[in-house]
Amino acid sequence: MTEASDADLEEDEPEATREPKKPTNPDLETLPEGADISKLDPEAREELKSLPKAQAADVGQHLAAAGMLIDEDPELALKHARIARGKASRVAIVREAAGLAAYHAGEWAEALSDLRAVRRMTGSNAHIAVMADCERALGRPERALDLAKEAGADIHPATAVELRIVAAGARRDMGQLDAAVVALQGPDLDPKRRDPWSARLFYAYADNLEAAGRNDEAIRWFLNAAQVDDEEETDAAERAVELGAALQ
Repeated sequence: MTEASDADLEEDEPEATREPKKPTNPDLETLPEGADISKLDPEAREELKSLPKAQAADVGQHLAAAGMLIDEDPELALKHARIARGKASRVAIVREAAGLAAYHAGEWAEALSDLRAVRRMTGSNAHIAVMADCERALGRPERALDLAKEAGADIHPATAVELRIVAAGARRDMGQLDAAVVALQGPDLDPKRRDPWSARLFYAYADNLEAAGRNDEAIRWFLNAAQVDDEEETDAAERAVELGAALQ
C-alpha cells in the first residue's frame, strides 16, 4: 500500500480541523466596500477605456481603493496604487494616482518619479507644486526653485499659490528668510480677499514673517488667516495667541 499524498490526507481531514489558507497579502485581499471603477471621476474612467474591459475594472478597483484610503491609511492606499501602476503604467491617470499616493505616504522619490512621468505624458503642470515639495523633502531646495521658475504663468491660480508657498519654504531651507517672505507677496495677499486658498496663503505668510523675526506682522497675518479659515484647516488663531503671549 502506498503512502497517501499530502493532498489526499488534507482531503480526508475533517473540515473543522483544517488550517484556513492565509492570503499572501491580507491587506490587499479585500478591497474597501464600494471600491470599483464607478467611484472614479468621468475623466479617469474615460482614460481607463484604453485598457481591455476586465483589466480596466481591475485597475479601477485599486484606484478607487487608493482614493478612499489616502487620508486614513496612506500606506495601504499606496499599496493599491502600486498594484494599479503595475497593471497599467502607461495610463497617465494611473501614474498620477500612484504619485499622489506616494506623496501622501511620504515616499518622496517615488512620488517625484511618477509625477514626472505624468508631466511627460500629458504636458500638464497640474502637480508641479507637489513635485517641488518632493524636491524640498529630498533636501534639494534649489531644484524646487527651478521647478517654480519652469512653471510660468499658465497654471491654475490655486496651483500657483501652492507653488509660491513651496518656493518660500525652499528659500527658508536655504536660510534666505527675507526672500521667503517676499516670495509670498502678490495681489492676492490682501486681507480683504476670500479666495479658496487665502487661509493657506495668509498662514504661510505669517509663518515666514515669524521666522524672519517680524513678530507683530506675523500676529496680524495669523489673525487674517483665522478670519478666512472657515474650514478650520489651520491653527492660525492658536498661533496668534501663542506668539502674542510669548512677546509679553
